[in-house]
Amino acid sequence: MTAALPGIKGVLFDLDDTLLDHRGAADAAIVAWVSAHSPGHPRLDEVAVLWAGLEGPYLAMWHAGTCSLQEQRRLRLRALCQELAVPAPVDLDVAYADFSERYRQNWTAHHDVAQALAELDGLVLGVLTNGTQRLQEAKVRAIGLAGLVGPVLTGEVLGGHFKPSPAAYTGAAAALGLAPEEVLLVGDDVDKDVTGPAPTGMRSVWLDRLGVEPPPAGFPRITTLTDLPPLIR
Repeated sequence: MTAALPGIKGVLFDLDDTLLDHRGAADAAIVAWVSAHSPGHPRLDEVAVLWAGLEGPYLAMWHAGTCSLQEQRRLRLRALCQELAVPAPVDLDVAYADFSERYRQNWTAHHDVAQALAELDGLVLGVLTNGTQRLQEAKVRAIGLAGLVGPVLTGEVLGGHFKPSPAAYTGAAAALGLAPEEVLLVGDDVDKDVTGPAPTGMRSVWLDRLGVEPPPAGFPRITTLTDLPPLIR
């Protein structure tokens, strides 16, 4: 545990793999989808890792405006099928909707979320996430956090600015009615949630649930959200 962080009036949380077990839900969903699409596939045990590896690059294309949200989904699913050497579905939109429904069925909050939020009473809270506005709001409701974590802020409501754009952090702080220096960002992605906000004056904490790597120099690390309230108080 590092020294306390003074002057914090608000906390922004990343959503996926910070509050919500995105990786667990996505892994279960894509394995189930491939099992249904190609029963008995010999590389089924690799599917979750392959899908996770495709997520970042294709989402980055959407964030950069080089393709639409729907197109990046099609491209990602087609790339997975190509890697697994199975025919891509004729209707990729229907196929992705099938995966998406399986994903939704597996949404759960991480076990430490409720306790941590309860101990942050008195602070302004919000969610800063790179997903789509409608989907991320649905996740917050599904895991029982609606009304507990304040506004859900995505690039879609921040002028097209996604993490790690400086405007995403300053815009999110403004949405909380605070200066960046008064806000702490907590998340699992080093580039987007930890080092990214530093140039704006916003402070950050790396949530490293696996606890296997040292934090970037000068940034605190926690391995569970229950370590967050003492760090602030």
